[in-house]
Amino acid sequence: MTPAARVQSAIELLDAIIEAARGGGAAADTIIARWFATRRYAGSKDRRAIREHVYAAIRLCGEVPPSGRAAMLALADRDDAIAQAFDGSPYGPQPATTGEPRAAAGIAPDWLAALLIDSGVAADEQAALLDRAPFDIRRNVLKSVPLSLQGEPIAFLNNALRLPPDTQIEASDDWREGRIEVQDAGSQWVALACAARPGEHVIDLCAGAGGKTLALAAAMENSGTLIAADTDRTRLQRLPPRAERAGVTIARTRLLNPGREAEALADCRDAADLVLVDAPCSGTGTWRRNPEARWRLTPERLARLTATQARLLDVAAALVRPGGRLVHVVCSLLDAEGADQIEAFLARHAGWRAVPIDLPVGTPHRAGLRLTPAAHSTDGFFVAMMQRS
Repeated sequence: MTPAARVQSAIELLDAIIEAARGGGAAADTIIARWFATRRYAGSKDRRAIREHVYAAIRLCGEVPPSGRAAMLALADRDDAIAQAFDGSPYGPQPATTGEPRAAAGIAPDWLAALLIDSGVAADEQAALLDRAPFDIRRNVLKSVPLSLQGEPIAFLNNALRLPPDTQIEASDDWREGRIEVQDAGSQWVALACAARPGEHVIDLCAGAGGKTLALAAAMENSGTLIAADTDRTRLQRLPPRAERAGVTIARTRLLNPGREAEALADCRDAADLVLVDAPCSGTGTWRRNPEARWRLTPERLARLTATQARLLDVAAALVRPGGRLVHVVCSLLDAEGADQIEAFLARHAGWRAVPIDLPVGTPHRAGLRLTPAAHSTDGFFVAMMQRS
């Protein structure tokens, strides 16, 4: 493909991604994969270049662009090579016309950028949310075989490595034999913040596909009881094969009905040493990986998410034994989903208190800790621990 044809392909993909963002459709990665699957003529270099164009345009535009062409024209104003591709050649984009609209550059939609500022996220921290994410792995301490993969150590994380971004991880023996798991350093820190111990009764209330569940099992030395619960059957079904590969035998899955989670966990009431609530959230801390997510978030959706978080914290509180711990985690830097939730929880529940988290990283933020791309080279997280009297 010519450079111009690559730019035109990026425009077409951006049109599809913009439509999906407005209508709640598939994620950008899914759209791109489907698009390439029907265009076998695009070689590996073409696919790489097109993908880079698409994500560069997504990162540039804070608001949803009016069109893929408007987004690429905004990028062209900053990249001469892309500007030269608007030449009207076969399979390429038509030349730009005088006064043709460009998408506006920005970190996020104005309302969302204002919330970040109100939450104490400065401009440099906001910009870092759109940097490219590193590729981190966690060494599985339940497997004693040395790793064959080589990577850069991550400070204070003894079992973490940072690998080159193009590493074909699933082709490695380390991955196939369960010696490693792909996991951002921030997620690894969050799992360590839980301070799970061998022999404890632990519940991962929003387990998803089980990344943090496996990290908790490793911290527990595969001893105790560990319930991985979620309302998403498809995601939860990914955990058993992952656990088998990792040598984790203590994890048991439990499918929950949305809005009726407490019923399926009635046998665990007042029994858990630790409940982790890695709640559904806006994902503002994961824009490095999913930059189009900021186009999908609305004030109404944020309000629904914060209501869900509060409800899940109440469900979790009933599961914790006296003296036990409740950890609230969101991959978000918005106070509405983090520090405000903790204050509201403590106001609703007598006999609970926030307790310090023992980590060598993180920035104290009200009753919890923050991890950010700019300060800690991780995804953005808020984590807080509460203890029942």
